[in-house]
Amino acid sequence: MAAIVPAGARAGPARPADCAIEVDGNSYSVPWRLIGESVQVVVADGRVRIDHAGQEVAVHAETTGRRQRVLDPAHFHGVAGVARPVAAAAPAAVAPMEPALLRPLASTSARLAELVVTVDYESLLAR
Repeated sequence: MAAIVPAGARAGPARPADCAIEVDGNSYSVPWRLIGESVQVVVADGRVRIDHAGQEVAVHAETTGRRQRVLDPAHFHGVAGVARPVAAAAPAAVAPMEPALLRPLASTSARLAELVVTVDYESLLAR
C-alpha cells in the first residue's frame, strides 16, 4: 500500500542501517526492529514521517541545520543495554555501618604503606 504524500511534500524510500535514517544531512530515529527494512520517508509541513508497510512508525519535527540527531527514546526499547525509563523511586534508607567495620584512617594508611613495593628498573633492564 503506497503512502499518501501531501502536495508539496518530498518522499522517498530508505533502508535504515542502524536505528536512524538520514534526511537532508540530519539523522532521525526509527524503531530498532526496522533496521534493514524498507521504509518510506515523507517530509512535509516541518515534519518527517516514516512509514513501514503502509503504517506510520515514527514522526519527528524536521530539524534545521546539518548533522543533527533527532531521537525518540521509545525507538530503542528492547535494545540490549538500553533501559526503559522508570518512575523515580524514593531513596532507600541507608542503615548506619557497624562500628566494627569502620577503622581509623591512620591504620589504613599504615597498612597501605606496607604494601608499597619498590622496583629497581635498572636491574630489571640489565637482565
